[in-house]
Amino acid sequence: RTHAVIQPGEEDIVFLNRRGHRLSRVMIFLILKDLVKKAGIEKNISPHTFRHSFATHLVEGGADLRAVQEMLGHESITTTEIYTHLDREFLRTTLQQFHPAFKSNQ
Repeated sequence: RTHAVIQPGEEDIVFLNRRGHRLSRVMIFLILKDLVKKAGIEKNISPHTFRHSFATHLVEGGADLRAVQEMLGHESITTTEIYTHLDREFLRTTLQQFHPAFKSNQ
């Protein structure tokens, strides 16, 4: 198998085409769409879904929301809050762990 020669200035690109150039947003979307279909996933998934998952996993793992905001490059913390899809169990556990009314009942 031949390997693409990486073009100068594109050394930090994650996804490259056969010629060693960055994949376009459209190509990444089409590749992902094809993989989702082959995997039998019926949920609508796009490259942007990974951004939401990244934020959610960080917060559920204990990362500070303000730090996640910086990583995602959001001006507003409200935008970051929209990105994090926290499940009810995580929210309940967090409430019990940190809210004084719940901490005293344990």
